Amino acid sequence: MTSPAMTTPEDPGTAPVVVIGCGPVGQTTALLLARWGLPVVVLDGRPERDLVGSKAICQQRDVLDVWDSVGVGAELARRGVTWTTARTFHRDHELFSFEFVDRGRSPFPPFVNVSQCLTEELLDSAIAAQPLIEVRWGHEVTGIAQDDAGVSVSRADGTTVAGSYAVACAGPRADVVRTALGLTFEGQTFGDQFLICDIRTDLPGWETERRFYFDPEWNPGRQVLIHPCPDSTFRIDWQVPPEFDLAAEEASGGLDRRIRQVIGDRPYEIVWKSVYRFHSRVVDRMRVGRVLVAGDAAHLVSPFGARGLNSGVLDAENAAWKLAFVLRGWAPETLLDSYHDERHAAAVENLDVTGATMRFLVPGTPAEAEHRLTVLERATTDPAARAEVDSGRLAEPFWYVDSPLTTPDGRRPFPGRPVRGDVPVPAPGVLAPDAPVTVPGRPDLVRLRQLARAGVTVLLGDDAAAPPLPEQPHGGLPVAVHRVRDLDADGTLREALGARPDETWVLRPDAHVAAVLTRPADVAPAVARLLSSPALSPVPA
Repeated sequence: MTSPAMTTPEDPGTAPVVVIGCGPVGQTTALLLARWGLPVVVLDGRPERDLVGSKAICQQRDVLDVWDSVGVGAELARRGVTWTTARTFHRDHELFSFEFVDRGRSPFPPFVNVSQCLTEELLDSAIAAQPLIEVRWGHEVTGIAQDDAGVSVSRADGTTVAGSYAVACAGPRADVVRTALGLTFEGQTFGDQFLICDIRTDLPGWETERRFYFDPEWNPGRQVLIHPCPDSTFRIDWQVPPEFDLAAEEASGGLDRRIRQVIGDRPYEIVWKSVYRFHSRVVDRMRVGRVLVAGDAAHLVSPFGARGLNSGVLDAENAAWKLAFVLRGWAPETLLDSYHDERHAAAVENLDVTGATMRFLVPGTPAEAEHRLTVLERATTDPAARAEVDSGRLAEPFWYVDSPLTTPDGRRPFPGRPVRGDVPVPAPGVLAPDAPVTVPGRPDLVRLRQLARAGVTVLLGDDAAAPPLPEQPHGGLPVAVHRVRDLDADGTLREALGARPDETWVLRPDAHVAAVLTRPADVAPAVARLLSSPALSPVPA
């Protein structure tokens, strides 16, 4: 049994999908839609790309994997700085460090630091090579209207752009889009500011690790975060008071002193600097009719944990495959409801995680400040206290265990949020670990995630009977069935999944596990549930 090839790019007979915003989330959305053969128009109000500053630098392994599906993941990993260790200090004492678990055998490191500018450049190159994508700069969006036939996006010059659906990736300042859709954007803004400087210098031994300092003597009462970046550059974030004035800091020589307290008496160059405040907000709905809202337009979190862009890219993947399946006629429009169900839950999880971090970093009451100090002092000698130290839980894919698309498995209950650096054991709703595969006749497919992203993938254990498959509406629903033993010569895949010989695993087009089953008759209903298609019926095997 072989896997279907990715859909050949062709006009599926619909108006283009309109993507609002050409930042990394919008770029990723457009490329993934085109990968499914859908025409796309991208609108951005800026006159051109503004490649300034490092911005979102920390890209997580599974996001690199998404970008690999559109041809840029491996290059980003090659050109970025790989780090595998996160170190946390209180003053000058290291409290703990940890490395990251990979339950499979991913070709990507846990995290790669690379400037958002380079990410955008590589995504732009991929877009330029994709005839299904048209990017229109200088197209400021002023409103969105929709009806049963499609969407109409208004521009500042009074013209409109028509589309079948729209994905709003307009970034944090997407007030016009949110207002047009009737969305609320509740949350809070933190008082303290954060100073960022990209410093080009030489710091031997710091090139492969992230460092987080609580209350260092060179920023007492606040925090400093240091990330390695390409080209001998280090990104330094200082938490600073609400009244901090960068111009005054530079004029007084304070910025130079601040930098030298970190790097010592060595030459350096400031590549970029900025001051910003953190926000914690989420829209009330991420689907409004024919419009899906993604990335910073939908949710804002503090960057401690690198959960902003990484989460936005996973929004893009979720939106793209579901829009493709609806527009191709492989699933009903109700599938799009699950975009809100899944990605809003992911956003709430991110707000919960980053909110807890910010409460630890910036205590709001004297009692919270006393608690933090007590925890940090205990953690110097007490390993049990170290679990209470919150320097930011790093980005991870969300687990869709409560999604309406997921078929639960009582043998694999979800134990909840794993410890720092770990990932959940494979189970329904969890992103499947990657592993090498060999697919007869498909030398281009060498990993499980690549195989899964071709459509709906059914993996049969050695003792599992071939199931009746769902009927394929419109003659093309991409469902492929494989014997695990045919893919997995050395047992790596079986070990990574923890798969038993009598089991059948159903994987979604984003490589999350939809179901783990022991009865062949349950496969077609699980696939139907995955597609929000209760009308799908099995056909004889």
